[in-house]
Amino acid sequence: MKAFEFRPKLYSALKHYSRELFMADLMAGIIVGIVALPLAIAFGIASGVSPEKGIITAIIAGFLISLLGGSKVQIGGPTGAFIVIIYGIIQQYGEAGLIVATLLAGIILVLLGVFKLGAVIKFIPYPIIVGFTSGIAVTIFTTQIADVFGLQFGGEKVPGDFVGKWMLYFRHFGTVNWWNAATALASIAVIALTPRFSKKIPGSLVAIVLVTAAAYLLKTCGGITCIDTIGDRFSIRAELPDAAIPALDWEAVKNLFPVAITIAVLGAIESLLSATVADGVIGDKHDSNTELIAQGAANIIAPLFGGIPATGAIARTMTNINNGGKSPVAGIVHAAVLLLILLFLMPLARYIPMACLAGVLVVVSYNMSGWRTFKALMKNPKPDVAVLLITFFLTVIFDLTVAIEWGLVIACVLFMRRVMETTEISVIKNEIDPNKETDFDTHEEHLAIPKGVEVYEINGPYFFGIATKFEDVMALLGDRPKVRVVRMRRVPFIDSTGIHNLENLCRMSQKEKITIVLSGVNEKVHNALEKSGFYELLGKENICPNINVALERARQLVG
Repeated sequence: MKAFEFRPKLYSALKHYSRELFMADLMAGIIVGIVALPLAIAFGIASGVSPEKGIITAIIAGFLISLLGGSKVQIGGPTGAFIVIIYGIIQQYGEAGLIVATLLAGIILVLLGVFKLGAVIKFIPYPIIVGFTSGIAVTIFTTQIADVFGLQFGGEKVPGDFVGKWMLYFRHFGTVNWWNAATALASIAVIALTPRFSKKIPGSLVAIVLVTAAAYLLKTCGGITCIDTIGDRFSIRAELPDAAIPALDWEAVKNLFPVAITIAVLGAIESLLSATVADGVIGDKHDSNTELIAQGAANIIAPLFGGIPATGAIARTMTNINNGGKSPVAGIVHAAVLLLILLFLMPLARYIPMACLAGVLVVVSYNMSGWRTFKALMKNPKPDVAVLLITFFLTVIFDLTVAIEWGLVIACVLFMRRVMETTEISVIKNEIDPNKETDFDTHEEHLAIPKGVEVYEINGPYFFGIATKFEDVMALLGDRPKVRVVRMRRVPFIDSTGIHNLENLCRMSQKEKITIVLSGVNEKVHNALEKSGFYELLGKENICPNINVALERARQLVG
């Protein structure tokens, strides 16, 4: 096996770097930094933390992912996918619990990269990814309803679950603040219309600037004071906090470990998906293991400064590419721009209306829902549709941890079922036609099967899912030949259950005075059987390289 190599793209990119490339990265980084600002604030607030923590995450994680990552153009930071998980952790364990969960997730991501499991993440079934992504989108939309309509709950705590939230909304819908609703709708309209006038400037930024200015004028000139702003709910600190190592308690670690796995899996999927999409646009190939280590480092360091979970962000990565970003330097510039904004312009963020940020997140949830893809997948085979719907509803009604766990279990079960359906066991009693053995006519004579001999052919993997199929076929036949030839030329692998069943078959046959002969065992299966000691039970003389030798051995045995 090839030794693991940690190869950040930045170092290879700098070998042939030039002034022209730097200017391209500088302009792309400045634009992406400005684009990331409203999203970082919105994701921070929606997750249940203060707005500057969203920006701190974008700065630290964005810098580390570009510095250490395995993609040329990946932009890292907080994303909408984590909102639901973070909000749930804070409600149950507080911000201290969030720090521990994020640290654990970072360690898991580093280990995934070190043990070269980057490629394995890509094997998660597509219906699961679409199911939980669409489910997250619905959940994000649900969390924003209160700010969109400016609902007042009279001190009643907002439930963490989907159904509880909607019941609370309906009970208090009479408290709608129509100025807030108008602000949210104006933000959504601006975001939707901006691409018609400019493809470069993001709609979310235009919406925040225009709507914030309008809300400020309404307050100062029109006396409209009922539009809630960030400053009404949060006190903003325009500085990077000191690093603080949390107190680790074993009980908390055990409780938060399942959530940490969810954060790590979700972060790995989203970052590698983003990097793959970017590869297709720029014609490059990312290093998935290096990328996972960078994601892990970002999620270890960022929470020490009060940050939240981060991953590669597809929208910001595409913005980087579309604006001419060529190397990880653009991502580092983006982090530097956000740092300058935090230090010098953050006090202005207090005037941004909460309903405006809610409008931004409503658009994010719509884009994230992928409803067209969801609709298309509904036409796929029923097992895929089942995985899609189960993952979606578990994400919405329960939480993402449950959804990913059950989605993966169901996908594995359905996969094993499909493998079982492709594995066939057939019985041949009279003769074997070599012309049916290949796709072309061999003009060979038929191979006669001696009297008292049965040939069983296994076509497919012999694992625990189909191990009893052999016994079922023999029970159905109900006869007792003198020799059973088991033809295994088309068995690509065998597991311990398959070996155990072969051993049982051998012992039962020996009691009934029936000899088992194996034919055409490939090298991988041969090694597995030899290591298990099965050949000592069977006898090496009964292991034949092909069917001709196996039938000759059978003739000797039947006399």
